[in-house]
Amino acid sequence: MAYIKKRDKRDGTASFTVMWRAGGARGGKQESEVFEDETAAERFRDLVNGHGQHWPPGWTRGHGFVADRRRADTMFEPFALAYVDRLTGIQGDTRSKYKKEIRENMAPWFGPYSVEDGEGSVVRAMVQDWVNDLEAGRLAPLDKRDRKPRTAYAPKTVQNKHGLLSAIMQSAVDAEPSLRASNPCAKTRLPRLDGAEDEEEMVFLEREEWAWVYECLKDDAKDLGETIAETGFRWGEATALQPRDLRRRNGRPAIRVQRAWKKDEDGKSILGPPKTRKSRRTVVITHKLDRMLRRRAKGLAPNALIFTGPEGGKWDPGTFRRLRWIPAIELAAEKYGLNKRPRIHDLRHSHASWLIAAKVPLPAIQGRLGHESITTTVDRYGHLLDALDDEVMAAVEWAMDPTAQLPGMLPSPSLTSATEQDSLPQPRLACGPISG
Repeated sequence: MAYIKKRDKRDGTASFTVMWRAGGARGGKQESEVFEDETAAERFRDLVNGHGQHWPPGWTRGHGFVADRRRADTMFEPFALAYVDRLTGIQGDTRSKYKKEIRENMAPWFGPYSVEDGEGSVVRAMVQDWVNDLEAGRLAPLDKRDRKPRTAYAPKTVQNKHGLLSAIMQSAVDAEPSLRASNPCAKTRLPRLDGAEDEEEMVFLEREEWAWVYECLKDDAKDLGETIAETGFRWGEATALQPRDLRRRNGRPAIRVQRAWKKDEDGKSILGPPKTRKSRRTVVITHKLDRMLRRRAKGLAPNALIFTGPEGGKWDPGTFRRLRWIPAIELAAEKYGLNKRPRIHDLRHSHASWLIAAKVPLPAIQGRLGHESITTTVDRYGHLLDALDDEVMAAVEWAMDPTAQLPGMLPSPSLTSATEQDSLPQPRLACGPISG
C-alpha cells in the first residue's frame, strides 16, 4: 500500500513523499511523488491505492493532472451535474436522484478527471474498473479508508448506473464543439443480467392469495388495496384520485388518470402529471368498484382526495407499508400459510398477471397499465405468456389444416372458398338461425 513519508526541511517547512511499489509487488519498482502539502499528498496516496499501486491515469510526474489546467466546467462532476440540469421531460425527484447518483457513485471515481480527450481524461479502462468496483462493493479511489463499506450492487442496478454515465459522456461527444472523439462507456463489459432477475423482483399473487391479504388488511386500508388490485394503478396514481376523476366510457364506469404524487428536487410531495404521456389514461372498472369509490367521494369537493391517511392528509407510502401492508402480509402467512412477501407495487404486477391468465391481449394490458411502449409490457410480463401455450399450438394447428375450425370460434368464411364453405356444416348460433 502507498504510504507518506514526511521530511522536515531546514527552513522549518516539511515535504511529504508518497511512496509505493509498482503493482504492489514486493519486487516492484519503487515509485514516489513529492508534495509540499500534506492534504494533497493524502489525496494522491488514495488515488494510487485506488488504482492498484499504479500511477493514476493522466497524472504527469511532478506536475499532476493536466486536467488541473483545463476549464473547470469540463471536469467530470460539474460537467455531469450541468448535463442533468439541462435534461428536459423529467420530474424534479428524478433530477435530484440523478445528481445524488453522480455525487455518491461517480465523482469518487471520476472526480479528478476531465470529460475532454487528452491527458487526465476519463478513459475506457477507468469505466470498466468502476463497473467492477460497483458490482463487488469496493471503495472508490477517493473514498476515505475508514468509511463504511459500499453496497455491492445487483447486475441490473449496475447497468442502470452505467446507462446514466454513458449518457453523460455521450453528451461530451455530441457537444459543439465536441469535447471528445468517442464515448468511453461504449464497450464496457457489464455484469451478466440473470434472465430470472426481473421475475424475482416481482411477486405475483394468485387470486385467492390476494383475497387472503385483503381480508387481513385493516378496514381503513381495504378500499385502497382493492382499487390498486382491480386497476393496476401505481401507488402515486391511486392515492391521487379525486371525485372529478370518476367518469364513464362507452356506458361503463371508468377512472380518468390525470395526476400522480411525486417529489420535487427538495423531496417535497407534490401533485403532478402521471409518469409518462400514456400514463394519462382512462381505465374502465367494475360497477362494484365504482359504487365504492362514489360512496367515498360523496360530499367531497371535486379536487379532494378520495383516499386519505389516518390523520386526513395524503397516505404516506412508508406509513401504509409499515402499519397496514406488512401486518396484513404477516397475518395472512399465519392464518392461511401465505409464503410470498409482496410489496404494495406487486398488486400492479398481479393485476397484469390476472389479465394475461384471462387471455386479454397485451396491447390492451399496455393501455390499461399506462406503459409508454408495448415493449415494456412484453419485457415485464412476457414470461407469463407460457400459460397460453395450448392456445398458441391450437392456433398453429388450425392454420396448418385448411379443413379445421378456428379454435373456440366459428369457421372463418374469409379463409375458405365458396365451394368449401357450402360443404361445411352450418354453425349453430346462440341467437338462432339467420333468415333472409
